[in-house]
Amino acid sequence: MIEAVLFDFDGTLAPNLDLPDMRRQVADLTVKVGVPEEIFADLYIVEIIVAGHQWLTQQDAELAAHYKRQADQLIIDIELAAAAKTTIFAGVKEMLSGLREQQIKLGIVTRNCRAAIDVVFPQHPRYVDALHARDDVRHLKPDPRHLQDNLVALGAQATNSVMVGDGALDMRAGRELNMHCIGVLTGSNDGPALLQAGASEIFDDCLNLHKSLF
Repeated sequence: MIEAVLFDFDGTLAPNLDLPDMRRQVADLTVKVGVPEEIFADLYIVEIIVAGHQWLTQQDAELAAHYKRQADQLIIDIELAAAAKTTIFAGVKEMLSGLREQQIKLGIVTRNCRAAIDVVFPQHPRYVDALHARDDVRHLKPDPRHLQDNLVALGAQATNSVMVGDGALDMRAGRELNMHCIGVLTGSNDGPALLQAGASEIFDDCLNLHKSLF
């Protein structure tokens, strides 16, 4: 019995952000303030900021605080600029409504900021029961605690729930909680990458989930 379905946002319910360009801009800023590239070479965007801030704090606490404010604002500005030109995929509202009609609890878990979600999908409170964006949590995907926070809000057990996303991070986080993981091909990863990350199934998109899960 499926209690809940959790969705990633960008690349799953809406077109993906240009994450490589965002990462490049954050990396450029981080190098500009003096952080050695090897400190953050293999990290994701938010984690670059965390690592840069930690390294700078050991050198100059005031510069570190200024860098973090500037970097945090940079990614928010990028997200909001993209959100202003983006809408959710056609058919998403119908799919979410179809799942709700089957008494499935619905959540969104995203590394994006909440303000951008509100711009792209302002009606989300009518369609999902819980949203956990970057601003709402202490731990971000691939940390499974991001998903766990959403499941707690929904009152659902992970083993009876489904994680749907376009990213390897989504699959890895869901697998950590023994969730059923569905990868979709509307975003940043292809089928083999999603399967390697832990997807149980691969769908072209999420638009027929209300018909496919039962």
